[in-house]
Amino acid sequence: MTSTTTYWMEHAWLDTHVEPGVAVDVADGRITAVRPGAAAPPPGAVTLRGLTLPGLANTHSHAFHRALRGAVQVGSGTFWTWREVMYGVAARLTPDTYYALARAVYAEMALAGITAVGEFHYVHHAPGGIPYARPNAMGEALVAAAEDAGIRLTLLDTAYLSSGFGAAPSSHQLRFSDGTAEAWAERVSALTDSAYVRHGAAIHSVRAVPAAELATVAAWAQARRAPLHVHLSEQTAENDACRAAHGCTPTQLLADHGVLGPGTTGVHNTHLTPADIALLGDSGTGTCMCPTTERDLADGIGPAGPLQRAGSPLSLGSDSHAVIDLFEEARAMELNERLRSRTRGHWTAAALLRAACADGHAALGWADAGVIEPGAPADFATVALDTVRTAGPAPILGAETAVFAATGADVRHTIVGGRHVVRDGVHLSVPDTAHALATSIAALHG
Repeated sequence: MTSTTTYWMEHAWLDTHVEPGVAVDVADGRITAVRPGAAAPPPGAVTLRGLTLPGLANTHSHAFHRALRGAVQVGSGTFWTWREVMYGVAARLTPDTYYALARAVYAEMALAGITAVGEFHYVHHAPGGIPYARPNAMGEALVAAAEDAGIRLTLLDTAYLSSGFGAAPSSHQLRFSDGTAEAWAERVSALTDSAYVRHGAAIHSVRAVPAAELATVAAWAQARRAPLHVHLSEQTAENDACRAAHGCTPTQLLADHGVLGPGTTGVHNTHLTPADIALLGDSGTGTCMCPTTERDLADGIGPAGPLQRAGSPLSLGSDSHAVIDLFEEARAMELNERLRSRTRGHWTAAALLRAACADGHAALGWADAGVIEPGAPADFATVALDTVRTAGPAPILGAETAVFAATGADVRHTIVGGRHVVRDGVHLSVPDTAHALATSIAALHG
């Protein structure tokens, strides 16, 4: 017989409003009933004090970039000089060290209320590009790390074949390349989904996948109805090089090769023309904004508002993990737009939470997640409303408080599939997450 657990939420975000006193029944990892009007916890219920949200979805992650935090803040430079430091860390990864780092990074995410992550994974092979005995050893390390950290994973296995338009991979990039898109597809076809893990595809960028190979990656994803992600127009240099090579923008090139569509998400989408925005919107291609990374790397502010108005759903990611905090990503998207436009209120708190929850999950292939509704996965994040950052506003303003005042440090409970992963601010399987981060990062810098 299936057992039912009841969670009593002191306050719950029900997509449009904060509801006080909500009892949520869970069986087999899914919500079976949502019962507002519960002024007190029912007998035997698990109490969640504060504001409970659907679990957050981190749509874009490079787990190993977490080892760069602090180290890339010395001096000045550009995205391209930052990339050289990143290559140095990538060169030292092994399946074992990647597992240790990713497990700690995913635990850090869980502590911040993130219940699903999209891992844009491109470090596939041993140094020099030599395949491991298990060709997907690095991806398998990420899968094990997510399972052990207790969060859902969409492994976006990334095609990365070129160092630039028509150029062979550099020595740094040999680990990333399968040689051809067909060889990439053969390798990733051996990966299998599970209850908490799904597999998708990624095109690293139009500079890293030759135009003639784009359709192969897109077809692989479309045949499996798997999500397909791509770094798009993050840098003006990429746009200039694409025009020089192909006479069009990266967005147009993707459109010409069948990459755009509702199953595809462009990451960053920073330097777009009006025609690019129309192509993305008309095709239903999503946009993942990563504001903390985009500002850290001085990439620029992307046209999130025009993209959404054109029909491109918005999601959020922490990308290089300058910080891991989806509340900061959500408010940064709004505050960046305020700085650019010198007007306020481009998105409501509800709209920003939707980007961080339901729309982020949809971009990762978890279309029924990110809401507190019957039938949805029982994935929750509870934000304390009595910390120095969140105390004061009335609970009815909980969404505004979470988005514009809270940080990941204010998350008290994270529940995935009806199971506590974080309780009272402590990760249950990685209780000393800071130590796990420190030791796994030291191993890559030693």
